[in-house]
Parts: sequence; structure tokens; C-alpha cells
Amino acid sequence: MVYFCNMKHVNNNRYFPPETFLEAFHALNLDLALETIGRSEEGRPVYALSIGSGEVKVLAWSQMHGNETTTTKALLDLLTFLETSPEGMRLKAGIGLRIIFQLNPDGAQRYTRVNANNEDLNRDAVNRTQRETQLLMREYSSYAPDYCLNLHGQRTIFAAGSTAKPATLSFLAPSADEERSITPARKLAMQLIAALVEPLALSDEWGIGRYDDGFNINCVGDYFTAEGTPTLLFEAGHYPNDYNRDKTRKYIYLSLVNVLQSMVSKSYTSYSIEDYLAIPENVSHLRDVEYKNVMIVNNAGLTKSSLFVQYREELLNGEVIFVPEYAGNQEDWIGLTVIDLMQKNDKNPININESSVKISESLNSLL
Repeated sequence: MVYFCNMKHVNNNRYFPPETFLEAFHALNLDLALETIGRSEEGRPVYALSIGSGEVKVLAWSQMHGNETTTTKALLDLLTFLETSPEGMRLKAGIGLRIIFQLNPDGAQRYTRVNANNEDLNRDAVNRTQRETQLLMREYSSYAPDYCLNLHGQRTIFAAGSTAKPATLSFLAPSADEERSITPARKLAMQLIAALVEPLALSDEWGIGRYDDGFNINCVGDYFTAEGTPTLLFEAGHYPNDYNRDKTRKYIYLSLVNVLQSMVSKSYTSYSIEDYLAIPENVSHLRDVEYKNVMIVNNAGLTKSSLFVQYREELLNGEVIFVPEYAGNQEDWIGLTVIDLMQKNDKNPININESSVKISESLNSLL
């Protein structure tokens, strides 16, 4: 399968505000038109389009959390595949795909998870206090999809099971009730996830995880599953040394193609609940940097230890930068990058009773 990456004019940057999205969409030069289906709390347009003439109806949305940009880019790759490749055109004949891009354009502009009212749209499924949630619910009711795709991004802390491999992709068939029952809709979502995962070529560098299935009716995926619509959560995670998530974008794109093909061909019927449960659960034991053999001082005196740093994403002058912050020194953590200080700070131990800001500064000074 060809991977379509047609946004070379876009900065190699996690920041993907609405204006950049529009530039990227129009640069694809496809015979497709965006619709404005409503406006955000700050009045920004929310865009959607429909593609495909098939009977299998799918509703997908991205950037419900404004700082989770990777899946929006992957959707543009998917459009190119569907419109320009023979395989994509065959698939398009079997599906009716409705896509809402950047459901939270105010958050996309600010690079924030929440919307302009500081509300998490993925906790608003029941109360529907926000315009963006109301738009999504209106689209869901009017389109009456057979399946939903809820597209998100996750932090670097997640590993595929108890391994050191980052969960570059994570998936979830959301629960429909507190008991986490396997309802017909949830079973279908489980089968589809198992089907889409199998063709992906894993390596020793990266893995696929299963997201936590704790029930919350205020979450959109849980709500739609409870309504009887099979809903799949996609989480775009970390690939080694790929903080801009270009590699992750590729695998999200491939996953989207895989799941749509399975919906049309019904290949998912060959997969079981057990196949889904065989995907390892996410474990949050990764941190961005591990400093090994750090001489520290605490209430017990001097000792050698590993200290861990986690990057905080910050929007600065139109670019996302990664600010290192001291995270702690838990024994079960694993560093994505490991820096062995050897004896570098033996004469200047770091006092871990100081503030995290001071510890971060001390660690940075050793590089």
C-alpha cells in the first residue's frame, strides 16, 4: 500500500492550527469541498466533508482535543489515498465516510486539550454544554453511522504492555456500562480493532497497546457505544525519536485504511474478542529521558540513582517546543532516551528535596 505524505509545505511541527489545516487541505488539490457545519465557542468554523458512495456509513472526527494533531494529518493522507489510488477508489465505492476535521478549532489554535471555555469536549457527551459537542451530536444523529472513529493522541509515557516499547498506536473498544459488558456494538469494535492491527508490521522499536476501558458515559466513545454504535478509539502515540510524530502519522493512516477495508469486506468476522484482548494493555511507565548514575543527596545521605525527565509541550512563536521537567525517580520507570552520567556529578550531587524546577536546571547543566 502506498503511503501518501503530501504536506511537505507544512512545517515539521506538531502545531497544526486551522489556517495550516486549510492550506494543507487545498494543497492536496483534490476534487473535494469542505463544508462548514457550524462554529466553535469563539466563532471559528468547524469543517466536514463526505466521501464515498458505499453502504457502510462511517463517522470520524479528529482534534476533539486541540493539541492532538497527528490524526488530522493522517486523515489528509487517507483522502489522497481514496481519491487518487486504484485501491482507494475501490474502497471508496464500499463506504460512505463522513469526516469532521478539528472538532475543537479553538483548542487547535491555542494548542490546548480543552476548548475556549476550558472544557474537555470528551467529557461533555451527556450535558452537551459546548457548541462543538452539540455539532458532533447533531452530525451523529443526522448521519446515523454504522461505525464511529474517535481519533486522538496520547503522551509518550505509554508502553505496549510491560515492555520498553512505546505504544505508538493504542486502540480501544469503549465500554457501554460500568460492568464493561461485551455488548454487540462493543464486540464489533473489538473485532475491527483486532482486524486492523494484524497487517501492521511491528518491530522491536515500537508496539501497539490497548487503552484503558474504564467506563465514563460523559466520554463520547462510551456514549456512542451505549447508544449501540460500534465506536473505535484511535490514540496516536510515540515512535522512537519522532517527537513530531511523522512516523506515527503513517501508522495511523495505515490503520484507517485497514479498518475501512475490514468494514467493507467484513474480514473482521474472522477475529474474536480474545484476539482483541491479546493486544497488551497500555502501561504508563515510560519517561522521555533517564539520567543514570546520578549522584544525589537526600535525607538518607549520598547515593547513586536514576532521575527521570518528562517533556512539557509548549507553544512558542508558532512552534511546539519540548521543555524538560524533572518527573521523579520511580524504580519501575524506563527512559525513552538514556543518558549515563557516569561520574560526571559525583562532586556536585543533586539534592532531590529541592523543587522540580531546580532539579531540572541541575540536570540540564550536566549536559
